[in-house]
Amino acid sequence: MRNGRMDLLAANRLARAFYADVYTDPQRPANIARFTFLDEKAHRFYPEWDLAADVCVAILRTEAGRDPHDKDLHDLVGELSTRSNEFRRRWGAHNVRHHGTGAKNFRHHIVGDLTLAYEGLEMAAEPGLTLTIYTAEPGSPSEDALRLLASWAASHETDADAQTVLTE
Repeated sequence: MRNGRMDLLAANRLARAFYADVYTDPQRPANIARFTFLDEKAHRFYPEWDLAADVCVAILRTEAGRDPHDKDLHDLVGELSTRSNEFRRRWGAHNVRHHGTGAKNFRHHIVGDLTLAYEGLEMAAEPGLTLTIYTAEPGSPSEDALRLLASWAASHETDADAQTVLTE
């Protein structure tokens, strides 16, 4: 689950393994926008990085319209604008986007290439929160890769990991 600032607030074991590179940043909560623009690993994780970056900024721009007084969002936009020319250029375009359904390509450092369908479910009881569900085509190499990642995640989980899944 994420908020409009793209903070990852809750994730199951597979999602934590999937977004492992995002979670390596010690700053909490883990943030997809910060990862996309400030971590070189994002260019590997998103084979279509330009598209991912455009969507990321559009989601943040939509959130800025929804809650223009969000200090944490202002701080994030300021940080990204200061540290990333790519972010600053995209932010200036003023594009907005509803991030609902579709398909995305990823390149995970453990299991390789994946094509996943996604659906973002907005939480009616908590405006601004979105639960995103990713699925792979049954019988596809992406499904095999997700199964492998789930197995890897299960074998690398510690008691501390199990506890943090519930608190993030």
